[in-house]
Amino acid sequence: MSEELLEKLADNVVQGRVEQEDEGFDDGYEGQPAVTELVEEALGKGIDPNDILIKGLTASMTTVGEKFEKGEYLIPDMLAAAEAVGAGMDILTPHLLKAGVKSKGKFIIATVAGDLHDIGKNIVAIMLKGAGYEVIDLGVDVPTARIVESVKENEAPFLGLSALLTTTMRNMEEVITQLKAEGLRDKIKICIGGAPTSQEFSDKIAADGHCSDAFAALDWVKAHAV
Repeated sequence: MSEELLEKLADNVVQGRVEQEDEGFDDGYEGQPAVTELVEEALGKGIDPNDILIKGLTASMTTVGEKFEKGEYLIPDMLAAAEAVGAGMDILTPHLLKAGVKSKGKFIIATVAGDLHDIGKNIVAIMLKGAGYEVIDLGVDVPTARIVESVKENEAPFLGLSALLTTTMRNMEEVITQLKAEGLRDKIKICIGGAPTSQEFSDKIAADGHCSDAFAALDWVKAHAV
């Protein structure tokens, strides 16, 4: 019964359904329990919070990623699924903490100064939360000084910088330059992302990696985890 419930939860993530009044991408879902109701039901039935996380929420995003790669899902579809995971995580996190499931580490993420785009950043943040990381999301149009201050305060091992405009990409380099000046650069791994960015640009500004999408970001973090 628990496996069936977790499969239903995973399916509703793929359908991008947060609450039961939401429609799915396919017909026949409206009015049926969605992610928030199913997470609550699973907890009420005593299912291990870690199983709910891994089998119900995180694993389902692999399916979403496959659909995206095949062109079956577009960015808004992937964002809807990620938001469903985020809603489930909001309910689940206190239970994970109570169960003693430890964070895998802190990850600071921000869209750099002058840039207001956040869809890609938000998907990455939700995916990282679902993978067990403590995400410190500074938002959009974040000044370099604030990013550097957050690195100081949180002593996080990871920093993700996002930009969607070619005119704001240079602010990524500014962040790295300032971290060097503050003696913090060697204490943190930095990845960059956003449509105009590339591995070549990452190398040029001395970042530690370029992530083309949320799934690449997850792979990058796993590869650089201590």
